[in-house]
Amino acid sequence: MKTIKIKIPATTANFGSGFDVLGAALKLYNEIEINVRSPKSEVRGLKIEIVGEGKDTLPGNEKNVVVRSMNAVFSICKKFPQVYHLRLTNRIPLARGLGSSAAARLGGIVAANELCGKKLSDDEIIQIVSKLEGHPDNVVPSFFGGLCICNFNGKNVNYAKLKMPSDLKAVLCIPNFELFTDKARNILPKTIPYKDAVFNSSRVALFISAIVQKKYELLSIAMEDKLHQPYRKKLIPGMDDVFNSAKKSGAYGVCISGSGPTILAVSGQRSAVKIGNAMQKAFFGHRIISKYIICDFDNEGIEISE
Repeated sequence: MKTIKIKIPATTANFGSGFDVLGAALKLYNEIEINVRSPKSEVRGLKIEIVGEGKDTLPGNEKNVVVRSMNAVFSICKKFPQVYHLRLTNRIPLARGLGSSAAARLGGIVAANELCGKKLSDDEIIQIVSKLEGHPDNVVPSFFGGLCICNFNGKNVNYAKLKMPSDLKAVLCIPNFELFTDKARNILPKTIPYKDAVFNSSRVALFISAIVQKKYELLSIAMEDKLHQPYRKKLIPGMDDVFNSAKKSGAYGVCISGSGPTILAVSGQRSAVKIGNAMQKAFFGHRIISKYIICDFDNEGIEISE
């Protein structure tokens, strides 16, 4: 029997101004464990065990996103294991803007590639998963770790990786409702004013400089946005109040994580708990129950072990 374990980090994308461009990995992980048995085993077919997030809602059969992703690789490599047991340990909240779908697809494809003798290169994996996701800003950092700057023209992904400073914390305030990416994208306008594009491009450049030079006082301005957050706040009750509460409590910058509804505050260690409590209280003021998690940023990316 062969066992493969895959550890896939959650991600936070956009950082406000970097819509579909910026993403960073978090020290919050899903795990996939695969036990492949001999064809002579008395056990037959696919068995899936789901632990944690989605254990009662995610499909435990061939419709599971991880299994569908694995089957895509098996088709490419023309190799189909006859008997295997899949254990999915999910810690990334579903439909909360923390890259759960990217982690599932990426984990499935990497796992299947390991079973097929690593026939796909890293670049091929990134291209496949990005096409499935429709954008690379969760996929690339989940695979490589760190802060990733991504470009995707619908066919090819280009990216660059920077290390996230170890003295920064991600304070994630997660409300108790789901927000699916399709809904969050459909609310966006088809066109934007020229001045809004300039507004965001200047802030993306400032964000990258602030991270590289550790000028964290610039993050409040660098994480401002006019491309998606003003529209998506209609889907997140109390968003402005949550933002303001985080800033007043010492956050360097605050934004929607991915497509939401999780709110991300970037902070130092000392103020992280205060910020989390303040955001939670602000949501509660709008009758929204939430929880907060304080995470380090992950600079290593996906881990594979046998």
